[in-house]
Amino acid sequence: MVPMAQQFLNRSPQYTLPLQVPYIGMGSSYFAALAFKYMGVDIYAEIASEYVNYQYKVYQPTGVLLSQSGRSTEVLWSRELFEKYIAISNDGNSALCTAANVQSIVELYAGNEKYSSSKTYINTLLALFKGFGKDAGGAVEVIAKNIAAYQDKGKHLATQVFTLLNEGKINGLYITGSGPNIATALQAALIMSESTKLNFHGLPMAQYDHGPKETAQNSVVINIIARGKSYDRTQQLAATISKAGAHVFRVEEPALSENESILANIIPFNYMAYYLSELLQVADTFLVGGKVTEVI
Repeated sequence: MVPMAQQFLNRSPQYTLPLQVPYIGMGSSYFAALAFKYMGVDIYAEIASEYVNYQYKVYQPTGVLLSQSGRSTEVLWSRELFEKYIAISNDGNSALCTAANVQSIVELYAGNEKYSSSKTYINTLLALFKGFGKDAGGAVEVIAKNIAAYQDKGKHLATQVFTLLNEGKINGLYITGSGPNIATALQAALIMSESTKLNFHGLPMAQYDHGPKETAQNSVVINIIARGKSYDRTQQLAATISKAGAHVFRVEEPALSENESILANIIPFNYMAYYLSELLQVADTFLVGGKVTEVI
């Protein structure tokens, strides 16, 4: 992950991404845009399928289409909704990047991604940081310094959850975050579900507080923590649900600001997915469909 992140920083030319336009993606690509929406960046993060089918009303002069493979069907549908668009992808030769109305391409330089999105997700975040004029090089240095600790954290979480699963009924598996780390929670739940075949539910911490906390007894809740406006509330909620019988864990990188923490906080979950899948003896990641969702 770190070498690919550094490769993006070293190889990617200077560019600027537009504000007040749709940023359209599916899965991890959508989550990356959503993180910046919750940083207060003035963009419209949209789920490609729903934008095409339900929200699109007027032919747009420009937008930003994100697809790590460059082949996600719903994102490709979106090409026709814009006079020109900027493509963000890991494959500069993909259908997303070679259409006639591509204005420019931002390549992710993340290398081959065989399993769930890990390198490409982080590089998509870096691409957005750079395009909005924010230097994330210092955050990548923190990640490089602490990568062994993230691996240890992921392995510890995997072992703890595996033990709980073997001890008896688990009432739910939740990952929560706030602000930009809502995207981290959604991405973490996606890769954990893909890899382990267990139903991890990612959601905003405040949304968890508005009902799902009633399932606290015998549940697993992993809180993604960052020093921001929701920090104290997350701590208080953790104490409440612990008393109600939840098994509460936390992921945090205190060396980074809340906005930059999205680059680090996802990494323990990448390792957790690997180690928990190994403990559960899950051999293959994509059994029901392929890595790239291509709608017929």
